[in-house]
Amino acid sequence: MHAPQRPPIPVETLLLAYRSGIFPMADRREDQEVFWVEPRDRAIIPLDRLHLSKSLRKVLRADRFTVTVDRAFEQVIRACAEPRADHPETWISERIVQSYIGLHRAGHAHSVECWLADADGQHALVGGLYGVSFDRVFCGESMFSRVPDASKVALAWLVALMRRAGFALLDCQFMTEHLRSMGAHEMAQADYRQLVDRARGQPPASLGMAWRWFSEADYAAGAVLGAGAGVAEGAAEGRGDGLPEGSAVGEAGPSSPGKRIVQSLIQTS
Repeated sequence: MHAPQRPPIPVETLLLAYRSGIFPMADRREDQEVFWVEPRDRAIIPLDRLHLSKSLRKVLRADRFTVTVDRAFEQVIRACAEPRADHPETWISERIVQSYIGLHRAGHAHSVECWLADADGQHALVGGLYGVSFDRVFCGESMFSRVPDASKVALAWLVALMRRAGFALLDCQFMTEHLRSMGAHEMAQADYRQLVDRARGQPPASLGMAWRWFSEADYAAGAVLGAGAGVAEGAAEGRGDGLPEGSAVGEAGPSSPGKRIVQSLIQTS
């Protein structure tokens, strides 16, 4: 017989852990127990030093992907938990999934999603990332990509959104070559904790508000398809274009969200 599923980790416990510089992981998908990790070295991406390659700038400017925020959180975390060729096992157990869904509902976990349209105009989730926010800190947890560049685009959008919203610190937890290529560097855990302390207080805006700012030209041009409540009148029903709720489609013109993202990132990069 299978043991009964352990309850999700309480939101308050998770937030206390993150403020203390630790976070939970599991050994495998089926585990119900978690262990708490405090890395000796911490990877961060300075918000003013994200590295954008020429090829990534081109992808962003072309608006190849439709990018949304908090429109498919559970889909993103489950996609991040899927086995991969180089990582057949995952640290994202079902208990962790349920715990972060609770954190998302409480407003402290967020996702950035990348979508691609097929010939019928239906959008499929092809990449994204999720993480935990508190004060002016965002702790990136995991990302995935089903097509080239999707996770890089999601990360570039995240940095631009954080800068626009007034965040101060992007924590990437463990260093990888992928993150290093995007400008991440390592620091001692004690130094990281000092940055967390300096980032206390609420940011001036939310990531969702920042997303709307980058897309506002498209709203003004009437390019919103199925936008969320409070963004466009009558958008609750959508327009049947197959887009995820709350998304805006950019065009390769002056109102292109991707071009605005690149411009915002290279101003001080």
